[in-house]
Amino acid sequence: MSLIPTSSLNEGGIITEAGNAAAFKTGDWRSNVPQWVPENCIHCMFCWIYCPDSAVAIDNTGEKTVMTGFVFEHCKGCGICAQHCPPAAKGKAAIVMVRDEK
Repeated sequence: MSLIPTSSLNEGGIITEAGNAAAFKTGDWRSNVPQWVPENCIHCMFCWIYCPDSAVAIDNTGEKTVMTGFVFEHCKGCGICAQHCPPAAKGKAAIVMVRDEK
């Protein structure tokens, strides 16, 4: 049986370098997933502002920044994006949480 020497492990909770979150795929353990309904989206970008995992995909090449979907490799399924999505277009929100069917 081979054990990993404790000297080669980082102490828990310590960030060793800034800006490294994109390198970690954290979306494997979720039970719910946001589903985007494009025809209801007014591109208010509340989802992008409130997402704690930078899992909202955007396109900022045009005149206005628009939401284009989700990066599910980083989405933990917390539902914060859906909570802050206003029911603006047709009285319905553009993000709803559904069961993740992997």
